[in-house]
Amino acid sequence: MGNHFHLVIETPQPNLVAGMKWLLWTYTATLLGEWGIPKDSETGRRVFAERMEWRRGEDLHGEFKRVERGWCLGGEEFRQELLEQVDTPPGPSHFGEAVQEAEAVQAERLVIEGLKRMGWSEADLRARRKGEPKKVELARQLRSQTTMPLAWIAERLNMGSRGHLAWLLQQCGASRHSAPANQCLLGI
Repeated sequence: MGNHFHLVIETPQPNLVAGMKWLLWTYTATLLGEWGIPKDSETGRRVFAERMEWRRGEDLHGEFKRVERGWCLGGEEFRQELLEQVDTPPGPSHFGEAVQEAEAVQAERLVIEGLKRMGWSEADLRARRKGEPKKVELARQLRSQTTMPLAWIAERLNMGSRGHLAWLLQQCGASRHSAPANQCLLGI
């Protein structure tokens, strides 16, 4: 929808309502000034209504394309900082590119934490076998805690194709009840 906006704001004091009133009034006063409406009066309101009706009929898609297509106005560093703060799974009303980006950041965070926990580097991840039991466990964690597709997980963990990863997860899942996770692929 092009008739509203969302802001993410952090304030040091509990004065968000006053700040939003200031922001909206400043925008309105600026708009009124640009349109030559000197004050809030009967005539000013009529002119304002006419201008709003005229603007409603204008084709403004190019003017707001960046805002409609993106969800963040600011630098890349700020955007990444916001994405890293997302730790709640998306609800039924969340969809689109923003959710996918947040899920990818969360998945990447899990991969980095997993590598650290295992004492591996990115080079170790590339050098190990596709079916390495620790890789399978990390893939299982990614699968259960994110919505990332198998193809993404397989590529990120260097585990071959998504079909091979699905087979590994299925094999480990079938024998999970009878053997520890690190032994399920070794046949021990």
